[in-house]
Amino acid sequence: MAEQASDRKRLEALEDLGDGAAYAGAIFGLVGRSQFFAEFTREDIDVLASYMHVYKAKPQNTILQEGETGDFMLMVIDGEVDIYKTNLLGGQQYMTSVKAGTTLGEMSMIDGAPRFATCIALRHTTFGVLTRDNMGRIIHDKPGLGSKILIKLVTLLSQRLRQTSAQLLQYIK
Repeated sequence: MAEQASDRKRLEALEDLGDGAAYAGAIFGLVGRSQFFAEFTREDIDVLASYMHVYKAKPQNTILQEGETGDFMLMVIDGEVDIYKTNLLGGQQYMTSVKAGTTLGEMSMIDGAPRFATCIALRHTTFGVLTRDNMGRIIHDKPGLGSKILIKLVTLLSQRLRQTSAQLLQYIK
């Protein structure tokens, strides 16, 4: 089996906006609109942003590709992203659209497994990238913030699993 391509190369093709610290204010502005950031203080966001790198995708740019390996998650700061999953016939099935405040790619950041879905910018989209290595650094350098992020990630993944399980039950009946 051929080795899967890395989505790090995909990031290199997008517009590099630099260090996330410059976007801490924009990320903090998502606190009221994002469940993920609900209990984060301005100081939490400042620290988190300093461990991130920011990119901008043009409309129709693929940000994450299903099946590629990845070791990072992203947080949509501005814009909108469509999410697709390959169906049984090999075609792209639209799943949903997400806006600012949404996190994507958490599973691959945590477990290193290939991406579950393809994420394509619907319009100009700015997003911050948090790598697995930098998540480890946060846990080491700022354990309180690291714990808060991990609890948010576990809660988010648990909610998504419950939603998926509920949807599957509709088909079993």
